[in-house]
Amino acid sequence: MRLRIVALSLFAIAAIAAIVLWRDPFLLVRGEFARQRVVAGLSRATVEAAGHRWVYAQREADDADAPTIVMIHGFTGSKENWYPLARELGGRYRLLIPDLPGWGESERRPGAVYGFPEQAAHVDAFIRALSPGKPVVLLGHSMGGGIAALAAARYPRDIAKVGLFDAAGVRFKDNRFGLDVLAGRNPFAVDDEASLQRYIDIVFHVPEAKPWLPWPASTGLIRKRIAEADFERGVLDRIGRSDEALLPGEEAARIRQPALLLWCKQDAVIDASALALYAQRIPQARKVLLDGCGHMSIMERPRQVADAVLALVQNGDGGN
Repeated sequence: MRLRIVALSLFAIAAIAAIVLWRDPFLLVRGEFARQRVVAGLSRATVEAAGHRWVYAQREADDADAPTIVMIHGFTGSKENWYPLARELGGRYRLLIPDLPGWGESERRPGAVYGFPEQAAHVDAFIRALSPGKPVVLLGHSMGGGIAALAAARYPRDIAKVGLFDAAGVRFKDNRFGLDVLAGRNPFAVDDEASLQRYIDIVFHVPEAKPWLPWPASTGLIRKRIAEADFERGVLDRIGRSDEALLPGEEAARIRQPALLLWCKQDAVIDASALALYAQRIPQARKVLLDGCGHMSIMERPRQVADAVLALVQNGDGGN
């Protein structure tokens, strides 16, 4: 009788779980993100800054006097993109890894604008809220790289050093992605299994680094991206097709802090020619060009990226 009760209880739990996942299969993705956060030694936290509720991952450094590193994700990305690099960095530095306002778990306010200038101001407010009076090392990837460049130029008192990884904000050599953006399309748009796979194939070059998304997790992600389509299009209109699209590169000439420029040769999103364009504007920056990886350098080559970050923080440069 007791075994029968246990079996019925387990069946009921399984049935409830199946109903919950059927209604919101993205819960599986959230669960995997939580697992990755724990493995990376990070914890989840929230803060109010720039009129938004931010959700971010954090880890305190082994040494209380260690520098603070803030990591800014790219277009359609999230804080979770940085977890492989966070694992490689270990406890050397204090890490703050937010979802930008409008993205991920952070707040999106109706009618708010989330272009390069607005997000640069948001990031500075985030830094001042969590590292008051102590300038940080700011790292940005893709769209986040453009945001980081603009923030470093406009708010130098809060940013001691800056790293731009596969960064948007300059007129790089034409590729399919860039031409699609200029033509008014969103090359990252996802509305079915085929477009989800195309999106993954565009941003990743290393097969082993590509995320595995079995059903129904893939269904959950597709539903979420469909719901986000209008927001994505609005942001891309600003950062990819408006007068502000090249603003980060233009203002990068004002960056005086030690800087790191890091790209992958096989980047099919922000062509590696962008590295030289940023280097012209930030002559003190050290340049790192990795081979055998694509747009997601921070996930495909986290060990090499970590080495470059260590050099930036410790020596004021990013390597050779």
